[in-house]
Amino acid sequence: METFERARLDAYFGRIAARFKPAERPAAFLITHLLPERPAFVRGVASVTDLRAVLPKPKSVRAEARHQVEAEGHACDTLSRELFSDTDRAVRYIEARAAGRPVVLLDVGGYFTSALDGLCDHFSGRILGVVEDTENGHKRYAELDKLPCPVVSVARSPLKDPEDFLVGQSVVFSTEALLRSRADILHGRPALVIGFGKLGSSIARLLHAKGVRVTVYDIDPVRRTQALSQGFAVARDRASGLEDAGLVLCATGSLSLRGEDFPRLRNGTYVATVTSSEDELELDGLPEVYERTRIGEHVTRYMTTGHYFYLLNGGNAVNFLHGASVGPFIFLVQAEILAACAVLARGELPPGMHEINPADRAAIAATWLDYFNR
Repeated sequence: METFERARLDAYFGRIAARFKPAERPAAFLITHLLPERPAFVRGVASVTDLRAVLPKPKSVRAEARHQVEAEGHACDTLSRELFSDTDRAVRYIEARAAGRPVVLLDVGGYFTSALDGLCDHFSGRILGVVEDTENGHKRYAELDKLPCPVVSVARSPLKDPEDFLVGQSVVFSTEALLRSRADILHGRPALVIGFGKLGSSIARLLHAKGVRVTVYDIDPVRRTQALSQGFAVARDRASGLEDAGLVLCATGSLSLRGEDFPRLRNGTYVATVTSSEDELELDGLPEVYERTRIGEHVTRYMTTGHYFYLLNGGNAVNFLHGASVGPFIFLVQAEILAACAVLARGELPPGMHEINPADRAAIAATWLDYFNR
């Protein structure tokens, strides 16, 4: 990032923070993709909270970004699902960093869901709430029987729509780049897009624009009708869709392919996802007879007698191979996360799912346009 770009970004977050900065800053724990532009967002979070630790998503950490965050005095701790799947371990961790404090948890993918009840019950301070960034995480919190604290979700915010569209572009770009690295191309390779939410629909439209024959499968019948209305073929079920595909793109944010699904793939099919392999793919359920061989820097061949397919980027988000950049549009959502921190800091929201109000979103959008619509 050029010096002037960093100065503009810091000025933008400074203006956002000035608008939403709470009277008293709560302690905060930030789960995030630690990509090259992310230190500016970390500084933004630290301006509206007392940031106790950054927990980078393990499969999307850039060394230079981590070094910069640590050099600015922020602890970077190791993140895993196991850290917050054990309530006692989770409570000990939060206690060690923020004992007795009011705390805001900033999440990407529902990491805190398993331990949330225990944290609210046993932490010596107070869990003010959670801010969730992704559709996958939104669903995980919404599916809990009873939320013990407020969860402010930005996953379905209108400010996230540009990001979702551009993430779809980056997924298609990276998928095509990996195919071309093997002297292969998209054309002539029918694609199955599993999941027709904002990301999946973006991917399907972009593939279609490139001349790819696209079939869609979604467990939601409403989304299947939407796909039909937009001119896509719709598979009757997952199995029939897989049997005809030469490229499978998983965009559900939850489990797309089970172990028994992989043998249904055509020989030579490529499989890619938009999130981590632990969410989208049940690779552990794949029959042990499959031999795994790396045949390229980011391409793994799974092979057994009479059958083989290719997995891109180890089943993790394929677009992170090329930076997963969506340009300055990501700063819209990051600003909304700062606004959500301020809302939770007031301690006035009841337990349950919440969103930022439209007036605050409009103010964020207007500020963003001042800095980035040039």
